[in-house]
Amino acid sequence: MFYIIGGKLWLSFVFVRKYDLTAEFDHQAVARALDLATLSPNSSNMQLWQFHRVINNDKRQQLAELCMGQNAAKTANELVAFVITSDKWQQRTRINAAHIRETFKGREDKASKRALKYYEKLIPFIYRNDRFGILGLGRQLICAFLGRKKTMVREVSKADLRVCLHKSSSLAAMTFMIAMRAEGYDTCPMEGFDSKRAKVLLGLKSSDEITMIISCGKRTDAGIYGERQRVNKEEIIITHA
Repeated sequence: MFYIIGGKLWLSFVFVRKYDLTAEFDHQAVARALDLATLSPNSSNMQLWQFHRVINNDKRQQLAELCMGQNAAKTANELVAFVITSDKWQQRTRINAAHIRETFKGREDKASKRALKYYEKLIPFIYRNDRFGILGLGRQLICAFLGRKKTMVREVSKADLRVCLHKSSSLAAMTFMIAMRAEGYDTCPMEGFDSKRAKVLLGLKSSDEITMIISCGKRTDAGIYGERQRVNKEEIIITHA
């Protein structure tokens, strides 16, 4: 759906619950949309995500059943799982640190030293965790102590990091959905699925987590259940003038 505001063309979309499996579908459109998704903003540029495309018909139908048999999954041409990969943090830290060194080659100013210290000192401090989250608890105590006299980030536990990674993955998912609408296709993000069995089907590691599964296809009229209901804007848009 397109609409015009102030002479500019804007893009809108609706979540589609049923697709037309007889319509032509360009799988390269998904590839292009995922290329754009990789450019999404994410925390500290760690890019701790994977995008699993499920095209194979048998596997797609298996995953659709694991999505609780939703029509949005069963009638899709493709299913894309957005996954966080927390165990790759050391590799991504090294990549980012190497990029910083190359970017600031020959410079010894405060900015270059601060950027390098961020990836060599701060990121390992935040991202290193143990099975029981004890290191995260220690970080919280340190931040609480330092935060008595200065501003301080407080979300430093193992659980906080998990939330952070899902935020980044969600931004990529939104980019993907907008890109698919620009390609002329529709999407539906789904959180209702058997995460344990879906991880096995997709061959994910135990530390990986699925943020959401997005179905893709061409909408049918029956796939849009009605006008979107939204609460009063005054309740959710708070202006601090």
